[in-house]
Amino acid sequence: MKTLLPTAIVFLALASPAAGQRAISQNERAQGQQTHPQFLQAFGGAYGGPQDAYVARVGKRIAMQSGLSGSERDFTVTLLNSPINNAFAVPGGYVYVTRQLLALMNDEAELAAVLGHEVGHVAARHSRSRSRTSGVSSVLAGLLGAVTGNSQVGQIAGQAAKLYTLRFSRQQELQADDLGVRYLSTGGYDPVALSSMLTSLAEQNTLDQQAGSEGRGTPEWASTHPDPAGRVQRARQQAAQVRGPAEARNRDAFLAAIDGMVYGDDPRQGVIDGNDFRHPDLRIAFTAPRGFTMSNSPQAVSITGTDGQAQFTSAPYRGDLSAHVTQLFSTLSNGGGAASTEVRRTQVNGLAAAYATVRASSGRQPVDATVFAIETGRSTAYHFVMLTPAGRGIGSFGSMIDSFRRLAPSEANQIRVREVDVVTVRPGDTVERLAQSMAYADRRQERFMVLNGLRGGEPLRPGDKVKLIVYRR
Repeated sequence: MKTLLPTAIVFLALASPAAGQRAISQNERAQGQQTHPQFLQAFGGAYGGPQDAYVARVGKRIAMQSGLSGSERDFTVTLLNSPINNAFAVPGGYVYVTRQLLALMNDEAELAAVLGHEVGHVAARHSRSRSRTSGVSSVLAGLLGAVTGNSQVGQIAGQAAKLYTLRFSRQQELQADDLGVRYLSTGGYDPVALSSMLTSLAEQNTLDQQAGSEGRGTPEWASTHPDPAGRVQRARQQAAQVRGPAEARNRDAFLAAIDGMVYGDDPRQGVIDGNDFRHPDLRIAFTAPRGFTMSNSPQAVSITGTDGQAQFTSAPYRGDLSAHVTQLFSTLSNGGGAASTEVRRTQVNGLAAAYATVRASSGRQPVDATVFAIETGRSTAYHFVMLTPAGRGIGSFGSMIDSFRRLAPSEANQIRVREVDVVTVRPGDTVERLAQSMAYADRRQERFMVLNGLRGGEPLRPGDKVKLIVYRR
């Protein structure tokens, strides 16, 4: 495996992007083609529609500045239907951004900045360096690894999970910033856009912490890109050195493209509100323990904290809960199962349930692995898979199990879709007035200002366009 080129050499090669950058290799293309369907499955699939097409156009334009290919057809840029602030790219020309992060942006240049940063990681071959030193840390991988007694769970968890959970070093992040700024300049965008986007992301992270969004945890793009204040200043300095004659921001086109886009959780996948998870279509709900965080995907809800980690999902059910629990252990352990494990029966809020716990290992640490299945109909069952320190059994997840319940139709009907609504500022409009339309019970003004990249004391001007988050009618 080749080592990463020193920073200075990489920049020298990329001074003329199309000339010196090594093109996408056949192995990289194969890797991207293999992981692409897995990313789509893990992150809610492609959002589709005009927003997806718009993001693809911008992403291909900025990816071309990297010199990885001379044809836009070699890049696949996808808008993911995910409520998490995140963006990433993998070798082979595959670039991704979530609709949640897209909604935080305020113009096309900021979109190009985020995608350019991620393409920069690929152009500098950072994934090769990080894959040697980082392991799979997703909850799913941890659960499977513990039940099998095998800490090498990359193949079981999937290559997509492996790539997603790897972390870049600080030097790699800064290098990707520098490359992203260069791509903005050569692509005709304002290179200051990266610093403004980093500022908005840092403010969103602060707002989430202040609003007590403990059920969500730290936004992924913030947690994997450290030291926002220092990076903002550095990005501004880099932009000042490469500014060119064309410095487009394309704000109006961007806002027109995202108008009407879903914001936050898509109820079709269930919604997270603080530590509560509710699914209006399945009519089920539960509450994660205090201090734990949740993340949602079409396949499962992941719950993690200092005292354990868990996943909530479903599997084919044939009407026998005890056999169902045994089969789930067999599936998780790749056929090893828990044939001799005692399966116990109980009830949760009037629903039949069964569970079993086995002693397993996660790396060198002994843990308890528990499968707890709950029947909600003759042909329907859901289950939690939980890992806790050895000897704890269900441990801190007891309250989560006890909270599982069916949603009444009236409760399910109250769960509504939020969307981005772009409006034009009218004479007399103020931040305070417009913020009252935000579809939140708290911190409406702060949310409005962060969403629109407004700093303290900055006035609104009639004729300007701003974003609101409203309930879909």
